[in-house]
Amino acid sequence: MLDFQGVQIKWLGHASFKILGEGKVIFIDPYQIDPSEPADIILVTHAHFDHCSLEDIDKIREKSTVIVAPADCAAKLGNNVKTVAVGETVEIEGIKVTGVPAYNTHRFRSPGVLFHPKEAGWLGMVLEIGGVKIYHAGDTDKIPEMKSIECDVALLPVGGTYTMDAEEAAEAANLIKPDIAIPMHWGKIVGSEDDAKKFSEKANVEVRILGKKEVKEEKKFVL
Repeated sequence: MLDFQGVQIKWLGHASFKILGEGKVIFIDPYQIDPSEPADIILVTHAHFDHCSLEDIDKIREKSTVIVAPADCAAKLGNNVKTVAVGETVEIEGIKVTGVPAYNTHRFRSPGVLFHPKEAGWLGMVLEIGGVKIYHAGDTDKIPEMKSIECDVALLPVGGTYTMDAEEAAEAANLIKPDIAIPMHWGKIVGSEDDAKKFSEKANVEVRILGKKEVKEEKKFVL
């Protein structure tokens, strides 16, 4: 777990995180998690099963839990859901969540069909909590919009296939210039700790690899 200026960031595997700060428990893209405590806020970046997992959301959701998600996810999530789109900000009890672009430029499921097309309106998110800005990039390649991201901590995918690989993620980190970068989207479905280490070696910013342990590789799924 990383403690950054009083805000705690715990990687739960893949693209899942738990954020603790301002007396709130916030989960991002919970997937194959062991429920620990109920969520005050759940952030969902996009509709793929390993990010918008209804089974995992139900593990940590209570009546008071607020979910923030793009419109196509919100339609599946029921009550107490706030929709957010690129360029929009929602605020929950002083905690701000801003939608930012996340999309592929050169990773295709079939000729001409991207895994994460820009027109889908799927998201990265910038979470502002306790004076700290945390950027969760979502599933994305390195994109021009990243040069406008301002954050203290960047959570960046490194696994390749569906997202940036380690080298591209390092280029993104060097563009964004966070105080700390944390690799994600490895260890389940695609990517390994070697990708996280390669990212650390190539990025010109401080990198923290959270949850260091041997992770069982799983077969790749079609998203």
